[in-house]
Amino acid sequence: MKKLTISIILALPALCWAQQAGPTDATPSGTVSTSVNFPIERLQTPTTSDLYCAGFLGKSISKDKFVIGGLESPHSTRFATGDAVYLKGQGYEAGREYTIVRETTDINQYEVFAGQWAAVKAAGQPYEELARVKVIDTRNKSAIARVLFSCDTIVAGDLVVPFVEKPLTAFHAPMRFDRFAPQNGQVSGRVLMAKDFDSELGTGGKIYMNVGASQGLKVGDFLRAVRTYGADLADPVDSLSFKASAADPTQKKAAVVEPNWMTKNGGSAVHVADMPRRAVAEIVVVGTTPSTSTGMIVFALEPLLVGDKVELDPQ
Repeated sequence: MKKLTISIILALPALCWAQQAGPTDATPSGTVSTSVNFPIERLQTPTTSDLYCAGFLGKSISKDKFVIGGLESPHSTRFATGDAVYLKGQGYEAGREYTIVRETTDINQYEVFAGQWAAVKAAGQPYEELARVKVIDTRNKSAIARVLFSCDTIVAGDLVVPFVEKPLTAFHAPMRFDRFAPQNGQVSGRVLMAKDFDSELGTGGKIYMNVGASQGLKVGDFLRAVRTYGADLADPVDSLSFKASAADPTQKKAAVVEPNWMTKNGGSAVHVADMPRRAVAEIVVVGTTPSTSTGMIVFALEPLLVGDKVELDPQ
């Protein structure tokens, strides 16, 4: 009897967790819920590093405050957690914290989608978030700061901006991910680029989008990354698969892909535009500017590609 009682007590927390962690949404009308069109999404919670090392795409910031060296200069040129660094500029306050950021540029200049760099330029300047520092002395021509936390090494010339606290996001319980949801009319945009100039990203990846606070987006909002098969058709590499024969030898008339809406050779025409768009990932907003936002991929069914469209997920 005692063993049975203990077993029940031990099982209760697991049952409670299962109830809390179960799918929270109902299946929309016109669908049959399966693991294919409604897989269960379990989200990856952002860490402190995810929040403060994500970087951002925004308008140019002031260059009047920057790093000029450190305690071990000139023998050390890169500085990290625990090091002392020297900050050029005016207005530093002892005890105040600042963020070290870096203007970045892609030395390869390879466009993932046509017009990418023009779109990035219109949206702003990419910045990498490097570290958080605390000023410990202001008695000299340059302020002295201690590196409290570093995402990457700091070098001379990196910029200094006031530190801004970033709130943690409250996540919903696991729920069903509607992979073929139609457009919902919510705020939408596009993934312009990614951290470290990556082009394909999975869960945990950081992306920069051309929709921000001016469109009502805020930290903690969820967006869904979606892709049409027309995007695959327009890609110079992915489109090759559409051009390859998929016919079976026993077919009397093979189906052909018809991007121009014309039927050839009497066979069935595959109009790519008739195919549904598919959702590929869920994104949480971890930072915003008036016209852009930084997101972290918290759930991915396939790689998110720079150039994918995003829209606010009302769930």
